Amino acid sequence: MKKKVVNKSPLRRFLDFLKNLLFAAVAALLIKTFLIETSRVPTGSMEKTILIGDFLFVNKFIYGSSSPRNIPFTNIELPYFQLPAIREPEAGDIVVFEYPGDRDEFKPKEILNYVKRCIGTPGDTIVIDRKVVFRNGVEAERPPMIQYNANYFIPEGVPQQDIFPKGSGWNKDNYGPYIIPKIGDTIKLSPANIDWWKTLIDREHERRVTELKNGDVYIDGKPADFYVIKKDYYFMMGDNRDDSADSRFWGLVPRDKIVGQALMIYWSWNPNISFSEFFKLLGSIRFNRIAMIVD
Repeated sequence: MKKKVVNKSPLRRFLDFLKNLLFAAVAALLIKTFLIETSRVPTGSMEKTILIGDFLFVNKFIYGSSSPRNIPFTNIELPYFQLPAIREPEAGDIVVFEYPGDRDEFKPKEILNYVKRCIGTPGDTIVIDRKVVFRNGVEAERPPMIQYNANYFIPEGVPQQDIFPKGSGWNKDNYGPYIIPKIGDTIKLSPANIDWWKTLIDREHERRVTELKNGDVYIDGKPADFYVIKKDYYFMMGDNRDDSADSRFWGLVPRDKIVGQALMIYWSWNPNISFSEFFKLLGSIRFNRIAMIVD
């Protein structure tokens, strides 16, 4: 028996097309929201592990997917919820996260995603001795593509004024020991160490709450001799160790700012070539990097 062929009207075909398009859009939105994010690499802080002009797939599911945190292409934040994580970020992971802001900022001027390698997790002690990273007294595993641009190091005891935390007396090549705070830690406060903790406390409140008045520390207008840490924190560094703005300079990344783990390069080309030179730009595609797993 032959099947009866039903001729759909143009309107019916158009409505079917819209329905399929809507279904595809919803599916793509769910995948992007809860499974895979995309990220572009604008700086050379992770070279040669990740190059400028690489485009990444980011595994959001592993650390706990969240609903959208801001309206796309704006700095307007949205209330969001987060799913349980499969596991927490570990030392050695290449992590995509929201930039927490410059060292003395409680909030960044704009919402940006950064990608760095996780060097330390909550409760770890980090020491950098002549550029070599030690975690809990043991030399950290060196990334396969680690890079140093300078053949010298800044001596211990020569402070850099832009290093985090403020007033530490450290520099980018000789740093620490620094104990990464974790949720529930109780910090004793004093006029002598308030600069050390001011940025972190203000960031936890998302406003200026820490001040020194008449020789006493105040938090949110009340005298404070101690403070209980409200979040877990992570220490991030670039594999391009001499050319990376990272936790050494702007501070720690709180757990709720972590987006996901860098997974794979899905596209790569020379970002210095403009779209006006389209064919030259196409000729710069790095085919050997496409589908490369990031580690």
